[in-house]
Amino acid sequence: MKQPKLALTVLAVLGALATQAHADDALPITISGFGTGALTMTDTNDGLFNRTNQVGGAGKSARTGVDSNLGLQMTAKLSENLSLTAQGLVRKNGPSDQYAGEMAWAFAKYKVSDEIAIRVGRIGLPVYMISDVRNVGYANIMLRAPNEVYRQVTADNIDGADILYQHNFGDTTLTGQLAVGRTRFHAAGNYDVEFKPAVSAQVVLENGPFTYRLGHAKAKVNLYDNANLNALLGALNKYGLTSVSAQLPLSDIDGTFTSAGISMDYNNIVLQGEYAKRKTDTRAIQDTSSYYLMGGYRMGKFLPYLMYGDVKQDSIRSFASLPTSGPLAGLTAAANGAIQAGLQSTTAIGVRWDFYKSAAFKFQIDHISTRDGTGYFVNAKPALAGKSVNVYAAGIDFVF
Repeated sequence: MKQPKLALTVLAVLGALATQAHADDALPITISGFGTGALTMTDTNDGLFNRTNQVGGAGKSARTGVDSNLGLQMTAKLSENLSLTAQGLVRKNGPSDQYAGEMAWAFAKYKVSDEIAIRVGRIGLPVYMISDVRNVGYANIMLRAPNEVYRQVTADNIDGADILYQHNFGDTTLTGQLAVGRTRFHAAGNYDVEFKPAVSAQVVLENGPFTYRLGHAKAKVNLYDNANLNALLGALNKYGLTSVSAQLPLSDIDGTFTSAGISMDYNNIVLQGEYAKRKTDTRAIQDTSSYYLMGGYRMGKFLPYLMYGDVKQDSIRSFASLPTSGPLAGLTAAANGAIQAGLQSTTAIGVRWDFYKSAAFKFQIDHISTRDGTGYFVNAKPALAGKSVNVYAAGIDFVF
């Protein structure tokens, strides 16, 4: 989508409905919105820094597209038990380096009782601690969720259903969620990824200043129209290296993702951390372990913070059986490259300033150290391998 008005299609439709809702006070519709306007740049042009599923990114020239977005959410309460919710989002996401509109959520919710609710439609995929608000910058302390953890599962939502359970035990609130569905999306590498089916469950425990979360998800994963992997498999089979190609299935892949998180907001001290493990039965989607820890201290309207995140690969990074010299050396390099995850660590320092009741200014510096490759940078040159990059970003988060 090259024209802004096309990119804003989803929000335009929701906006029209919002106008009608205001015109007719009898319509039980609530409207809210959120957004981030940010500039992001780095100290190198050897690679581009971006978020999950972005094909472009930022180098030495400041860009708005990495961290900026705009969302509008509407909920229509049809009865005491039944409601409809839709959330439209505009951002840079997918194979085009252009702003585009998408329907992030679109579901019906039925309240079975005070403790149980069922949702059917397009819902957020609950695999992270901040899955439902990862795109709502104002709801988070950091300017963005750490790539080390939040790149491990790249889907934001599924089409299906979930059941929600919430119960209070004195000062403790227990929330359980079980979601089932499917999703198919066009990845930044110009191929399709499908989770069919995807099943995700999480338990969240809130007590005073503490929140604890434990989640587990599994899916059948299919990769479609991946030209590079298809060509690699063809070459491996052509030269009789079927034992290697058999380790690179692209369909009916069993994948799991297990994660745990904790947060605290006590006496002006804020802490947040997550740990996650991804496992699959194909070398093409690598097994990884990742985590981040963030700590900050609130001083009036200012909240400075420090974050450290890291990711490592648990599966093999090379095929020992393939030749490293001779006529097949190039094929070996391609095969080994296909099974290597981006490895990096990030140390970030930032500050949040709540200068207005519904808006916050953030400034964040990330020091990213790549290892055994170019990390998660895109369009990266070989010179970036094993080097460090500084990322600078400033933005305003707002809700309305």
